[in-house]
Amino acid sequence: MRFLLCVLFLGGLAALPAAAQAPRSFDEVFPGLPPAARAAAFSREGHFRTFSRIASPGDGFGRDMLALQSGLDRGITRAVLEMEPTVLVESILVIPGGSGGRPLLDVYNALARIRDLEGRTFDSYRRGIIPLFEEATRVDAGRRNAPMPDPAPAASVPVSETVYMRLRDANFGNTFYRADMSLEGNGLRYVMTNNRNITLLMVPVIREGGFIAQMYFEPIAEGILVHSLAGVDVSGFVYSRIHMPSAISKRLAVIIEWAVDGITANRRAAGVDVTCVFC
Repeated sequence: MRFLLCVLFLGGLAALPAAAQAPRSFDEVFPGLPPAARAAAFSREGHFRTFSRIASPGDGFGRDMLALQSGLDRGITRAVLEMEPTVLVESILVIPGGSGGRPLLDVYNALARIRDLEGRTFDSYRRGIIPLFEEATRVDAGRRNAPMPDPAPAASVPVSETVYMRLRDANFGNTFYRADMSLEGNGLRYVMTNNRNITLLMVPVIREGGFIAQMYFEPIAEGILVHSLAGVDVSGFVYSRIHMPSAISKRLAVIIEWAVDGITANRRAAGVDVTCVFC
C-alpha cells in the first residue's frame, strides 16, 4: 500500500504543468556562454549578434547563433529561420528580480500596450536621435485598420492571441504588423510580422511577410529571460542601398526596450524587486 501511494504521488508530480515546477537558471538555458556575452545579457542593453547572408553565404550564415547551442526548444527559432532571412539579429537579455509574482502575466500586459511603442527613440545615421515610431496604435483589421484603444490589464494570460497594429516609422512611413502571441513550453512567444509591404518613397523595399521580430520570454531563477530574433528578407539591390544590419538591430532594440520597460513597471507594481541592474 505504501509503495502504491508513492507511485501515485510521484505520478502526480510528473503531471504538474511546467509553470508549477522550479524555473531553470540562466546557465541551464545557456550553458558555457562566454563570460563577456553572459555579462552583456545581464546589462540594460543585452547581448546582440548580427548575421548577414551576403557577408557569410552558404553554411556560414547563423551557425554561431546562441539559440542553436542552448536549452531552448528548436521550435522557438523555426519561424524566423524558415524565412531564410538576408539579415538576422539575435539578442539575449535578463530582466532581474527572481521568479516571484506572476511573471508571464506581467509580460502579457506589457505587450498589450501598443501605444507605449510611440515616441521611443533611436540613433538615425542622418537625423540623429529621433523617435523610431512617430505613432503606434492597435488597429481593427476587419474595419479597414480603424484605430483601437489598448485593453485594460488582463487577469490571466490567454493560450494564444493575435493583434494588429499600425506603426508610423520615421523612415518608412505607415507600416502594418500582425503580432501573434502563444504560450510555448516554459514561456511565452511573441512574433511580429509585417502584413503589408514596407515602402520607401513609394517603392517596396520589404515585401509582405519579409520582416519578422520574435521575442521569447521565460521565467528563470534570476528573473525573466528575453531571447529575441529579428530577420529581414530583402533583395541585393535593397541591401546595397540600405544598411540592413543596422536598421534591423536598431528596430529590434527599440521593440525589446518597449517590452522590458513595460514588464519592469508591472513587476515593480507587483512588489518584485527589479532594482539590482536597471536602476
